[in-house]
Amino acid sequence: MSFLIRDATIINEGQSVKGSLFVGDGKIQRIYPAGALPEIAGGSTVIDATGQWLLPGVIDTHVHFREPGATHKGDIASETRAAAAGGVTSFIDMPNNTPAATTLELLEEKCRRAAGASLLNYSFYLGATNDNLGEIKRIPPEKVGGVKLFLGSSTGNMLVEDEKTIAAIFAESPVLTALHCEDDLIIRRNLNALVVQHGEALHAGMHPHIRTAEACLRSTERVMALASKYRAAVHILHVSTAEECALFSPGAAITAEACVPHLWFDDTAYAHWQNFVKCNPAVKTAADREALRRAVANGCIATIATDHAPHTRSEKQLPYLQAPSGMPSVQYALPLMLELCREKIFTPEMVVERMCHAPARLFGIARRGFIREGYQADLVLVHPNREWRITDATVQSKCGWTPYAGTTVHAQVTHTFVNGEPAFVNGQIHDAAKGQRLLFTA
Repeated sequence: MSFLIRDATIINEGQSVKGSLFVGDGKIQRIYPAGALPEIAGGSTVIDATGQWLLPGVIDTHVHFREPGATHKGDIASETRAAAAGGVTSFIDMPNNTPAATTLELLEEKCRRAAGASLLNYSFYLGATNDNLGEIKRIPPEKVGGVKLFLGSSTGNMLVEDEKTIAAIFAESPVLTALHCEDDLIIRRNLNALVVQHGEALHAGMHPHIRTAEACLRSTERVMALASKYRAAVHILHVSTAEECALFSPGAAITAEACVPHLWFDDTAYAHWQNFVKCNPAVKTAADREALRRAVANGCIATIATDHAPHTRSEKQLPYLQAPSGMPSVQYALPLMLELCREKIFTPEMVVERMCHAPARLFGIARRGFIREGYQADLVLVHPNREWRITDATVQSKCGWTPYAGTTVHAQVTHTFVNGEPAFVNGQIHDAAKGQRLLFTA
């Protein structure tokens, strides 16, 4: 398929310029400045993008697409449909499935599933455990972008707390290590105290009093000290506190991620949404949210991701202690972040840097994440001023609900292209689109 996107505002590499773009053979063939248009060969489609923004496809490096093991909540097919509707073109999925992807064989099985089902380009983390250092050392760096290390509560053997084990992973991993940082001892202490005090009256509003800022900060400080010692490539996931933001600086070797729920909500959301905004780390105070926004804007936080984690409505309606943590965000992440641009919190160029360029650069994703000639044509067209309302009826995720329901936004994704093929066009999913396995460079 070949096509010309004509007269768009191209937002890319810190600039917004008028221009046109020709796509053929799955790649960006030519970028034309405003007023310079080519002769289009017969059979090529022309898309008039006057008044629209053209962005690189979003790369979400933190999702839980639930396959295998929990496909009643979501699967690769359903969740990549949701992602395509939100302008996401590539993802890296987390390993805490059933079975957990803690061996290269199990990781390759996830890749085989994605090859047949994913609308988007895909990759998967290898999960670190207390005893799989041998698997980590065998990672082929060109095929696997990262190791996921849980320092807070997780499933089975994936909670790693022993300092010698963490140090060995940092010293030996041939790829970036992405970390969930919460101190499990502090969390258990807080939980036990509140259970004694409140018993069955414990509710979601107490979540940030259990998974506290202290639990996050102590774990992050510990990890950063070890990472500095071993000069490890470390990325701290879903930073949620003002105190943690102060630990990072632009261009530093140790990088950080902010997730959409922590950038959008604060702890006043629990009153209405209860368990539906229960996630780990917890959504915290308005002051924490504002600090996160500042850290994203000034570059102290390098990337924005979603931590997309669908659960069924009935699971979320269980009592607080039984209800799982996590919420779906992948479909609405880009419109919500562009809404913060409308509120003058970010700029569109910042959002593209944190959601497209920085993930590609940080993980070494080959030939994606930028609008450059010769790069894969992973592209998003956005109408920047078309008011619409997020509702459960718009949800593509299998879970069928969203905590952003009722929110009015103004940026609307009209087209998502994956490797030059349409995956989403004007509200319609195009299932014929198929993603490719992400490849990585040093």
